[in-house]
Amino acid sequence: MPMNRRNLLLALAAAGMELQADEPESLYIPKPQLVADRKLLQDFMDEFAFADLVTASPGIRITHIPTILDRTAAPYGTIYGHISRQNPQNKAFDGREAAVIVFRGPHSYISPTWYSKPEAVPTWNFAVAHATGKPKPVTDPKAIHDLLARLIRKFEGADSAYNFAKLPESYTNSLIAGVIGFEMPIEVLEGKFKLGQDRNEADRQSILKNLQTAKPQRSMYEFTAEFYRR
Repeated sequence: MPMNRRNLLLALAAAGMELQADEPESLYIPKPQLVADRKLLQDFMDEFAFADLVTASPGIRITHIPTILDRTAAPYGTIYGHISRQNPQNKAFDGREAAVIVFRGPHSYISPTWYSKPEAVPTWNFAVAHATGKPKPVTDPKAIHDLLARLIRKFEGADSAYNFAKLPESYTNSLIAGVIGFEMPIEVLEGKFKLGQDRNEADRQSILKNLQTAKPQRSMYEFTAEFYRR
């Protein structure tokens, strides 16, 4: 008999794992692929911080944005980001409409020839984390400036010679006027790592071996260079 979300959460609590609010889940997660370790998921979100912001009101919209995670705010953390003021998705930043922010890690095709038994089919392995909450707008110019500065520090790196604070105010003010920030306390945090962990040891070792020699995806350089040549 399938386990519903409430029973699953109770089972996780009994096992000493995180118990989250009884909110509708956004993701189908078979039990072997469920990741409930909050620190592991937060580390994952920090590493793969270019995410998909998904809202459904008044219609479904998806924006792809860099994000910052504040682990100390709210039980599961608070996500900060920004979008263009011209983007109609900003109407969902009212503190009432639910949103899902999807963080995606590496993924790869898995050939059935990698398994020890012939009774197998191809699959795709991947890792994702879904954070659900209700985004609130960040509109104060100083707060947006601070948000942009934090984003730049995260991705530019501590050793970078770039200094956002030294840009002319006339330039940064025009940037700030064109964006709207948001903060989203995480109410539900879901992790699905489909990595073949439910297979036997021989298959897991074969997966690792074959992933080392599998054809890699095009790098950003290769993709961009080919696009420029069109």
